[in-house]
Amino acid sequence: MSQAGYYEITIQRAIARTFLFTMMLFTLTASVVAQSLEDSREEERGMVFYEKFQGSSNTLGQVLKMDTTAGYNFNKHFGVDAGVPFYFVRSSPNSQTLGSTSNNGIGNAYVDLRLTVTNPAINFASTLTGTAPTGDTDTGFSTGRATFDWNNYFDHTFSQITPFANLGVANTVSDTHFFTRPFTSLGLVSHFEGGANFKISRSLGLGAAAYAVLPSGQQKIYSKLIKQQAQNPGTESAVPGSRDHKGAFESAHVTIGGADLARDNGYSAWFDINPARYLDLELGYNRSVHYALNTFSFTVGFNLRYLAQKGGSSHP
Repeated sequence: MSQAGYYEITIQRAIARTFLFTMMLFTLTASVVAQSLEDSREEERGMVFYEKFQGSSNTLGQVLKMDTTAGYNFNKHFGVDAGVPFYFVRSSPNSQTLGSTSNNGIGNAYVDLRLTVTNPAINFASTLTGTAPTGDTDTGFSTGRATFDWNNYFDHTFSQITPFANLGVANTVSDTHFFTRPFTSLGLVSHFEGGANFKISRSLGLGAAAYAVLPSGQQKIYSKLIKQQAQNPGTESAVPGSRDHKGAFESAHVTIGGADLARDNGYSAWFDINPARYLDLELGYNRSVHYALNTFSFTVGFNLRYLAQKGGSSHP
């Protein structure tokens, strides 16, 4: 067996083990949820309205996203959300991508199914996200195919420190709160994140984490930095001082290839502030080791339901 074939089988086994491990934890927490539903008389039902504006900036340019979410909490354990993101992409004048451009447009409409379990031993949240291909493939806002992403989050608080782990399986590499990605992908991946949050005060906090994206099989990358009509296939800019590890999204609008196209790993750090119960602010930094890319990010979030109900009251 070739080295490439052996490596591919290893990745597939890692994804399978991730899925089985998640299913075991999901089954174990199911009994906890059932008991909690019987014991708890305090149900947190109601509509969810949340507006989030986030963006990432690096040497390639800026990718911004406005995300409007509406949903419903059936109780404190189960909920559903739906939304449609809108992207604003601006390539840097110093960008070395070919045919780089600026464009705006909607992304893929999505639906989230949420399960949340709080427990003295460990807190657990599972989210299954499905998307419809409502975005434009010519701008890289969609692959033209439906996608899914199953995330499973665990944490436990020790005084002011909350270690956490996040693992999942998907057929796309999704945006995160610290990296609004300059591409959209299609292909099987598993993703892992581990880190900790530190609460400085009731409204101030900071955190750090390491992450890895492990793809398997064929991957298809749609660049948000290069439009379909601007593509110049078969060429690559050779600029002195350019980065050693460039992503496929920097040189072509669409790239089809092996697992390495979507592979990524790195670390991140962030600072968050909640000056009011309806307002979330965050500044972050992400270092992609695989792409040798430094990215700075921001997030501004508004809890519109709370703002409407409380008239904008801040923390008491």
